[in-house]
Formats: sequence, structure tokens, C-alpha cells
Amino acid sequence: MTQKLVELYNGNTIPALGLGTFRVENNDECREAVKHAIISGYTHIDTAQIYNNEEKVGQGIKEGLEESGLKREDLFITTKLWMSDYGRENVQLAYEASLKRLGLDYVDLYLIHWPGQDTALISETWKAMEDLYNEGKIKNIGVSNFHVNHLEELLKQASIKPVINQIECHPYLIQKDLRSYLEAQKIVAQSWSPLMNGQILEDEVVKEIANELGKTPAQVIIRWNIDENIVVIPKSVTPSRIEENLNVFDFELSDSQLSRLNALNKDERIGPDPETFSAE
Repeated sequence: MTQKLVELYNGNTIPALGLGTFRVENNDECREAVKHAIISGYTHIDTAQIYNNEEKVGQGIKEGLEESGLKREDLFITTKLWMSDYGRENVQLAYEASLKRLGLDYVDLYLIHWPGQDTALISETWKAMEDLYNEGKIKNIGVSNFHVNHLEELLKQASIKPVINQIECHPYLIQKDLRSYLEAQKIVAQSWSPLMNGQILEDEVVKEIANELGKTPAQVIIRWNIDENIVVIPKSVTPSRIEENLNVFDFELSDSQLSRLNALNKDERIGPDPETFSAE
């Protein structure tokens, strides 16, 4: 199995598929999931300050590296800055606290987690992210849950563009306009909760395509992301599912299968709308 790499505009690469840890508790189940993922062949792990599991994710990374024989530089690790630490003076301390919990010297990608409602605050926060990047403390910087208007505001002030925008994206919410904008800007789209907490796996079209391919519904949805050039981070703590989710590089969806999946779009979110979301 060869993991596909996606090139970022700065020349760095990110594995097309990673393990998500959203809503995974900071306990041994989390540690075991991350360790098992690395041993199984994952090289991309995603967490966030607000998930409150960086410590166990870090332990899983350490144990996974020991058992797999991989080195730290073989992995791509993402974490995210939470809204309570926005502001130019807060970012470095928040980043260092995340590194300490993770037990790492650096992360490969650091994201602003939500755009919030204060564009001036986001601009200041982004400048601090740029500082960390320019000082070589982070390999890549990006954003999460930004709509086109948020990105346009950010780009007015930014000297470095985000490499990635991590968004809710699945066949019920294909985000076509946003993804077209990202493509034009050479910003990679990445999807969180791609399986909609399992909800989309019950869709009849998804199940039909899975039967056609001799694959599972989850594998079909993950492959949809990859074939649509979206980096994808499905979450699981179940060892067999972690392995199943990675086993998607031996097939592709046909154009007609992609069309059938894209036709499922109904702009349906399972997460909050970034236009209105705030941390309060």
C-alpha cells in the first residue's frame, strides 16, 4: 500500500489520509488508537488544543514510533490553536503548551481552529502564526472552518497564505464554491468528520457503490475525498476500522460513481456554521 502525498504550495507535502482524534477522550483508548494507526501505516495524525487529548496523542505517537521503527520526521502531526488563545501575544505560549503536551519539538501543521467574529483579532493571530513559521518553529500554517469571506479578509493582511483550510466536507456538504476558491488560491482542502459520525454510511447510494466495488461504505467515502483532491482524516478508535479506513489506495471511483456521490449534496452540516460560531 502506497500512501498518496498531496503537495502544498510551499513545496512541502501532506499524506492524503490521516487519523482524526476529534471527540476521542484523553485516555488509553486514544493512546492505543494513535499507536495502532502508526503501526498500521498511518503517517498523519490530527489533533487540537480543544480536543483535550494532546497528551495521550503524544504518548501514542511515541509508542507508535518505537514499535514501527519510524522516525519523527516520517510523521505529519497537526494541532490547532483554540479561540481563547487568539491574539498576537498568546499564540507562541499556546503553541509551546501544545508541544509540551504532545511531547514534540515541532508540529508539521498548526491551524487557527475557527474564524470567529473578530477579523482584526484573526489578523493579529495570523501574524503570530507567521512569526512562528518564519522562525522555523512550525513546518506549515493554515486555518480551519474558514469560508471565502474569512479567507479574503485574512489574505488582505497576510504575508504568508494558509497552506490548508480544514473544513466539514462530505457528499452531503460538498462545499463546491469554497473548494473552487481554495483551488484557485492553491490552498489545500482537508475534511474533518468525513463520515458524518457514521450517518452517511447508511445512504443507499453509498452502499450501492460499496457493493459495486467490493468495499465498505466508509472506504467509498474516504476514497471520494481522495479522488476529489481533499485530504481526509477519518476518526476511529477501533483497530479493525483504523486499518479498514487506510485500505483505500488499491481502487479509484469512476467518474459516474463520483457524480452519483456529488449529487447527494444537500448542504447539510453536522457541525456549527462558521459564519455564526463563537467560543462563548
